[in-house]
Amino acid sequence: MASKLLLVAVFVLDLIAFGLAVAAEQRRSTAKIVQDSEVNYNYCVYDSDISTGYGVGAFLFLMVSQALVMAASKCFCCGKGLNPSGSRAWAVILFIVCWLFFLIAEICLLAGSVRNAYHTKYRTIFSEQPPSCETVRKGVFGAGAAFIFLNAIVNKFYYICYSSARDKSFQAYGGETGVGMGTYK
Repeated sequence: MASKLLLVAVFVLDLIAFGLAVAAEQRRSTAKIVQDSEVNYNYCVYDSDISTGYGVGAFLFLMVSQALVMAASKCFCCGKGLNPSGSRAWAVILFIVCWLFFLIAEICLLAGSVRNAYHTKYRTIFSEQPPSCETVRKGVFGAGAAFIFLNAIVNKFYYICYSSARDKSFQAYGGETGVGMGTYK
């Protein structure tokens, strides 16, 4: 049976990661063009960088969540063999989907955090066109939050299917030690 403590811990970590990703989307950096006091050039002024921290926090919480599930299931690498059943087949499929959603979420969070932390230093002098004050696009952290949510669901189902297949693991000859070694007359 799947460990309820592990499922609760992973749920809490995923919930925190999701909340941080949503907060990062809401608090993305914005920029405005300002003219210096002597009216010589224009430059970009950015507001707070808090969403970078939120994005990195979501990135780390999701990583810990994924690591816990993979450590508990041993990533299919170690341990006794699983019973060839529907649970094992679903566990394999969900394992692949889980890693796919995890990678997409991590890429969105990391790219959003890096892009949000980057502030252009461009200036324009006198009549040149205004500088491009680049910011992270709307929806990057939101996409990360959506994939965190999907990963959270798939992660739980993966671990439950893996645990079900592990509990019904295959034992040759029914686990009896003397089978087939009888005496014949």
